[in-house]
Amino acid sequence: MALQDSRALIGRCEVGAWTVPTDAPESDGTLAWDSTTLVLARLEAGGQTGLGYGYADTATALLARDRLAPLLAGLDALDTRRCWRAMVDAIRNLGRPGIASMAISVLDAAVWDLKARLLGLPLARLLGMARDAVPVYGSGGFTSYDDAQLGAQLGGWAAQGIRRVKMKVGRDAADDPRRVALARRTIGPDVELFVDANGAWSAGEALRMARHFAEQDVRWFEEPVSSDDLDGLRLVRERAPPGIEVTAGEYGYDAPYFRRMLAAGAVDVIQPDATRCAGVTGFLDAAALAWSFGVPLSSHCAPALHLPLCCAAPGVRHLEWFHDHARIEAVLFDGAVQPQAGLLRPDLSRPGLGLELKEEDARCFRVS
Repeated sequence: MALQDSRALIGRCEVGAWTVPTDAPESDGTLAWDSTTLVLARLEAGGQTGLGYGYADTATALLARDRLAPLLAGLDALDTRRCWRAMVDAIRNLGRPGIASMAISVLDAAVWDLKARLLGLPLARLLGMARDAVPVYGSGGFTSYDDAQLGAQLGGWAAQGIRRVKMKVGRDAADDPRRVALARRTIGPDVELFVDANGAWSAGEALRMARHFAEQDVRWFEEPVSSDDLDGLRLVRERAPPGIEVTAGEYGYDAPYFRRMLAAGAVDVIQPDATRCAGVTGFLDAAALAWSFGVPLSSHCAPALHLPLCCAAPGVRHLEWFHDHARIEAVLFDGAVQPQAGLLRPDLSRPGLGLELKEEDARCFRVS
């Protein structure tokens, strides 16, 4: 049958959640946690099963399973935008930001993975590759870490050939300059150092800290203020010492959010997250907006999910090799690739996202 005449109607859908404890206590400038929950969906059509996932809460799994998955039944898995639109329209009265968009994200990723598997293609190839590999930056350096943990993690990434590392700040402003100086001594002068305040400060406080960070050649200042404070972000961006880029965007749930941030001139680099911004479809929309504004993009967290998207999207600078998610994906999935010489390269021998759930290994973490 010719491809244009074929149909692959979505049938069975399964949604679940798995909670994995952290390997040590973790905190940033505004939050502390001891576990991370992964929500996963699997959709069937045409004898294939598509897998999508995100990092959310069990409430997200319930919404995806009970409200959104039934909308996909009987739709053609090849019509990714139609599937996405059906879910977006259905949550009008639930509110687009938050768990509704995160539930859409999980299912949308599963539809894209299913489409790629039906066509026998890696997702990166289906989307159209712009690059064969994506640079990563190591991300962790939690405020809960002592000096030895901080140095071992950041220094370990540098030793592996990762040329950029990020640490958390904002929990103790009086101690942050010392911690950042320790990180710089550990990684040496040739590795770029990033900091992430998770919106802990006012614009004035962030500018004062930026002067300290500039002394250690910090290149990236993520969420120095709340990402909802576009005026504050723009102020920090305009007045920070030369060489420091201001970044945000991980809490974008729809295209208007990214358009407002870009139009405000609030960031040097935008950070969409496909587990929050309504999936692969929403991420590609955000990437197109960023490209139109001439602003580079760096994906937020979930490295295995973002790898094929970052291979295809224009304007991508790198993706985040977040400690929690990289560890969880290695534990729960077959096919999660590891960085080599600071690059993450998709396995083009595997269709779709290239991931399969390790059923037995995952069993002990299942919560829903």
